[in-house]
Amino acid sequence: MNDDIETVEHVAGAGVPVRGNDIDTDQIIPARFMKVVTFDGLGQFAFHDQRFDDEDEPKDHPFNEDQFRDASVLVVNANFGCGSSREHAPQALKRWGIDAVVGESFAEIFAGNCLALGVPTVTADQEDIEALQDYVDDNPDAEIEVDVADETVRYDDTEIDATVDDAQRKALVEGVWDTTALLKSNAEAVAETAAELPYVEKSRSD
Repeated sequence: MNDDIETVEHVAGAGVPVRGNDIDTDQIIPARFMKVVTFDGLGQFAFHDQRFDDEDEPKDHPFNEDQFRDASVLVVNANFGCGSSREHAPQALKRWGIDAVVGESFAEIFAGNCLALGVPTVTADQEDIEALQDYVDDNPDAEIEVDVADETVRYDDTEIDATVDDAQRKALVEGVWDTTALLKSNAEAVAETAAELPYVEKSRSD
């Protein structure tokens, strides 16, 4: 593995609980905020319609609470990220500050889009997730440790047996999740392969 490629074996930070099953990508980032050239400003619109009413007045939502402002571990329930395949949803969460998502289950495409950003999606039993959400509510400054390699989540004196999809765990731990960085770090090999392909035009200097 090239040293330039970042591995994601362990994520730690304060938590933020967002409760409810079947939270879809339209709730995570409404479609009208997807008209952007880059993803840079999407973080401010994460859960926008759950956080603000029609007059842009704040509603009761964990992402609006000061105590969770610096959280980086999102704790959710079942089928999180369902709905459309929009990659803007994990992009918005990542830019809000989320580095890992722990939940009962995730929509497959959402989990794949998270992987492309180096954000692990870790699953655990319903009972363990609800206990973790309660703990985070009571201890918003406490550190939650997500161990991708060992498939565990730790907080206080509790350790949860978690699950990380095998392909996702391998990609994160071995540092092959960032395909763009991987290609850039192996530019010579890419050029050699391209030169052997009959449908790739040679540069004018050749």
